[in-house]
Amino acid sequence: MPSIYLKFYLTEKQKYGSHLLHEWLLEQAKHIGISGGSVFRSIAGFGRHGNLHSETFIELGGELPIQVEFVLDQSQADELIEKLRECKLNIRYVTYPVTTGAA
Repeated sequence: MPSIYLKFYLTEKQKYGSHLLHEWLLEQAKHIGISGGSVFRSIAGFGRHGNLHSETFIELGGELPIQVEFVLDQSQADELIEKLRECKLNIRYVTYPVTTGAA
């Protein structure tokens, strides 16, 4: 079965309820049975509103971009994205097919 690379774009202090959104996403992925996920903090970036955020600006206070990434199958990706829609979360993401393996 082909694998899918799924990446979400968030900010580090973004929340869902009382949980940090990136932690909530990882918990949802575990619940679905996805075998792993990673969160990466960016040093700079800008989003759909065009505001530049960089770790050199002291006033940001948790506004740096982060990426939450998974390699999973299509049905798991569909289930996770549907969960976000059910929760009415408007999170940007990308998907693309990948080849996985171990050497």
